[in-house]
Amino acid sequence: MSSEILPESVNNLIEEFSKLPSIGPKTAERLVFYLLKTEDNKTLGEATLKLKDGITKCDTCKNFATKKICGICENPNRTDELICVVSQPLDIVAIEKTGLYKGKYHVLHGFISPIDGIGPDDIEIQSLLDRIDRTKPEEIILATNPNLEGETTALYIVRQLQDSPVKVTKLAHGLPLGGDLEYADQMTLGRALDNRQVF
Repeated sequence: MSSEILPESVNNLIEEFSKLPSIGPKTAERLVFYLLKTEDNKTLGEATLKLKDGITKCDTCKNFATKKICGICENPNRTDELICVVSQPLDIVAIEKTGLYKGKYHVLHGFISPIDGIGPDDIEIQSLLDRIDRTKPEEIILATNPNLEGETTALYIVRQLQDSPVKVTKLAHGLPLGGDLEYADQMTLGRALDNRQVF
């Protein structure tokens, strides 16, 4: 929007909001104007500024945590025999909502995408392979998104594990192709998890 119409600070915030996933220019404008009308928006600003304070990656699963080992990894009621591999931390939230999974996780923090210049060394694949070699789990569940990048990443991991005795499975069909796990409903995701298949 023209700087003649709106103050620079408003335009700047609209531009920053527009960079967020699933936020287009119109939604960004609505959010900024909502904040302008709100009496107390300091809480949002302070929460945003403090968002990364004390946040680190879990040494084991690479999920966001406030300690060296996250709560899921140190939970004695979760089995070490199952590792569910996901692209993003938000995927863990989606799977946990099903209430069906009792294993542990590994977060890749992305996916292989040659067109974007992202290769296997740019995400947490080597830490996964090292972890598998070290802990010898019974099964690896590949829960990457059912889209081109997710499938490419899963196939790469399968190739790296072809000489390993570990069982490699993937989520069953029922998840929409080209979709993201975070948008799947709990029943569909739960069924896909229960009916996972050998890769």
